[in-house]
Amino acid sequence: MRARLLSLLLRASRPPLLWGILTGAACVAAETFMSLALAQVAPTGALDVVYLVGVLVVAYLWGLPLGLLTALASGFVYDFFLVEPVNRITVFSSWTWMPLLIFLVVGVLVSVAAVLMRALLIEAEERRREADLDARTARLLLRAEHLGSALPIVARRLAQGLGLPFLAIELGPVGDDPRHTALPLTEDGAGIGTLVAPADLPTATMRRLRERVVPSLEAVLVAARDREAISTALAVSRDELARIAEEQAALRRVATLVARGVSPTEIFGAVAREMGLIVKADLTAIERYEPDRTVVLVSSWSASDRGSPPPVGTRRPLRDSGLSALVLRTGRPGRMTVEEGAAGEPDGWAEDKEITSAVASPIVVEARLWGVMIAFFRAREPQPEGVEERMRDFTELVATAISNAQARDELAASRARVVAASDETRHRIERDLHDGAQQRLVSLGLQLRMAETVVPPDLPKLKEQLSHTAEGLTLVLEDLRELSRGIHPAILSKGGLGPALKMLARRSAVPVELNVRVDGRLPERVEVAVYYIVSECLTNVAKHARASLVCVEVEAAGDAARVGIRDNGKGGADPGRGSGLIGLIDRVQALGGAIEVTSPIGHGTTLTAVIPVGDG
Repeated sequence: MRARLLSLLLRASRPPLLWGILTGAACVAAETFMSLALAQVAPTGALDVVYLVGVLVVAYLWGLPLGLLTALASGFVYDFFLVEPVNRITVFSSWTWMPLLIFLVVGVLVSVAAVLMRALLIEAEERRREADLDARTARLLLRAEHLGSALPIVARRLAQGLGLPFLAIELGPVGDDPRHTALPLTEDGAGIGTLVAPADLPTATMRRLRERVVPSLEAVLVAARDREAISTALAVSRDELARIAEEQAALRRVATLVARGVSPTEIFGAVAREMGLIVKADLTAIERYEPDRTVVLVSSWSASDRGSPPPVGTRRPLRDSGLSALVLRTGRPGRMTVEEGAAGEPDGWAEDKEITSAVASPIVVEARLWGVMIAFFRAREPQPEGVEERMRDFTELVATAISNAQARDELAASRARVVAASDETRHRIERDLHDGAQQRLVSLGLQLRMAETVVPPDLPKLKEQLSHTAEGLTLVLEDLRELSRGIHPAILSKGGLGPALKMLARRSAVPVELNVRVDGRLPERVEVAVYYIVSECLTNVAKHARASLVCVEVEAAGDAARVGIRDNGKGGADPGRGSGLIGLIDRVQALGGAIEVTSPIGHGTTLTAVIPVGDG
């Protein structure tokens, strides 16, 4: 009820005139009865105020003319019923017209005030409704993911809220149409859209649209456009951050493999896969340039089972019109479409009719063009800029892996050469001692013994001196043989690993439990390494371990020789504090093997070594 009453009072259109006449008459009648009742307790000169209420109501609802008519009628009724003499009109026969004139002036003022109050209230209500409409419009536009899709809904809501048959909002100018009026929407003089309204709208409605609706709509459209631009930029930034994070994760995985020193073949495979996923390629290939103008496929990856790549190791000649040849000539990244020859690289994918383009990046190792990395695409759209830059990060990791592998191979070869030269030198010194100094000492000892036998009996002191000298030569010979065995044991070269280790066990100061499971001879470099591992460990046990037993196990199975040595001593051995274990580690690593020392304090020491046997 209250809402309906407020709606009636604030409605822009007025009720029918007949209702106003009837309402005015009813108000005058009711006010007269009320005045007659009040005349018993109040002076009649003050009762004319009662009639102003009806004037106020009629003027507010039906306007100034009917309000003035109601005021005039109220004055005559007041004069007839309440001014002495009653029941007659006295305004034309006496000076009582002066109060009536004052009453009429007050009635006019009340009517004007009522009309103004109605206009102000209706204006305020319209502004409130427009504010609500602007708020709803702003919510719709600012919450819309796409501004263009929300404009028809906003236009329909505006038309409903303004009581118009039709409105449309367009982004940009519209063509001339006599049925419609185009109201431009601008920001700082630049057009941002157009509000389209019916051409036959009243002037007041059109002025309202121009003065109040258009400015608010311009502000909301600018804010919505800016929000859409910001949202788009944020979405692009999120996608870019996700892409960068994905790319960095892929690079980190490959870099981890490089840091671990895995084989280049494994790194090539990981790079081909990770790069293909990052750049969204359908096929990827890594090729190595050869001096005879050929390329060798070292790795490949395919996102699907279509277009199987050629086998790794496939060699093909360079095509002058191909992408690999282009990179070789320029030393820079490049791209080609299928019309330019990209689909024919490598040959195994030449029959894949769906390949449309390819992008390649050079692999440069130590300032030398080593190879090329190629990504193939089946999509018809051209690849975006920056693919070459993203591929370059992976090619740099490939170059680092190749450089590290080459450095490791060169270091291993250098260490192997040093170990081989050292063993050869030891062997030559041992052979020289055995064939030279030892033989001469044996000969001198025999000669002294022969001289001792021919000394006359009357020279006992000379005979004693010769015997003492011969014994001294024998001791020197034994010391020389011991030294020779330390330099390079002759028994190892002649009898193999088993007899040599048994000799070490017999000579050990600590009891040794020896278990050798080796069938036949091993390569000399392996036998020498195993011998020196056991020899050094037994020496360390005797000097430092305070052990009562040493267990030595040697096994040759498959493609490796395994050595295990453990004692029950005090433990606490540190390979970094002694040159003996460091030398063993270098020797084993030079042969491509690995050595591990475990020595907890109070629980003895365990050494484990694995040495590749190879083909000797």
